[in-house]
Amino acid sequence: MSGVVVHLPGSGGGTGEGPCDDAVTLRLGPGEVARFGRGSATTPVELRLADAAISRLAGEIRVTDDHWQLSNHSATQSYLVENPEGAGEYLRVPPRRAGAPIPFEFSRVVLPTRGAATVAFQVFAPDHVYLDPAGADGQWGSRTLPAYSLDETSRYFLVLVALCEPRLRDESPVAVPTTPQIVERLGSHPACGALTARAVSSHIDYIAEEKMRIGVPEEQGPRREARRNGKREAIVGIALRFGLVREEHLALLPPRPGTGPQEWERAR
Repeated sequence: MSGVVVHLPGSGGGTGEGPCDDAVTLRLGPGEVARFGRGSATTPVELRLADAAISRLAGEIRVTDDHWQLSNHSATQSYLVENPEGAGEYLRVPPRRAGAPIPFEFSRVVLPTRGAATVAFQVFAPDHVYLDPAGADGQWGSRTLPAYSLDETSRYFLVLVALCEPRLRDESPVAVPTTPQIVERLGSHPACGALTARAVSSHIDYIAEEKMRIGVPEEQGPRREARRNGKREAIVGIALRFGLVREEHLALLPPRPGTGPQEWERAR
């Protein structure tokens, strides 16, 4: 496991997940730690959660070689670690629990507040490791790591399939779907009813930067949209050239206009 990515959304959007003015993204390698909480001049934190119900030092994330751990420094509050792609699966980390191992590839850490909304941040652990089968002689050699480790049951993989769909169907040799088009395409999928343009952009960034390791320099102003288009083009190119997304994966998408749910179920 090469490390994790921690993302704290910025304020706005009415999602209840915007505890700070500017979004924060941290990349942590094995052995590194990120602390979270309200913070203060004497208690610095890497993730500042500006809510009066959250402790100055609420907890910390620690990355190990093959997973990440969550410590809850609160004496009274439990924290939740949700698997957004696990049909309601979650872990509860009780007060004062140190080093709770988190098994999810994509997690949302949720802290309670005094208001109706909670405060949350996301943790991506992209490089889960799986065992190779033993060789014919029963001996284990050095571990082989996948070049592109993709979870075909995840929401980000649905976004990837939607990006690749036009070229898989030979509908367009050039155009790659835009973010609004992907939101519309996946809107009728049972797992994507609440999918937003911001979430799609986050999934695309995650695929590009963590799964496919596409280095696209950040640009501002008029060149920003060109950079995003280039990132989507690069993702689709790699996915199709290496067979990461194939025609059979189209069955994961909801039916297109003119097809019925029975046809989709047969395809699945």
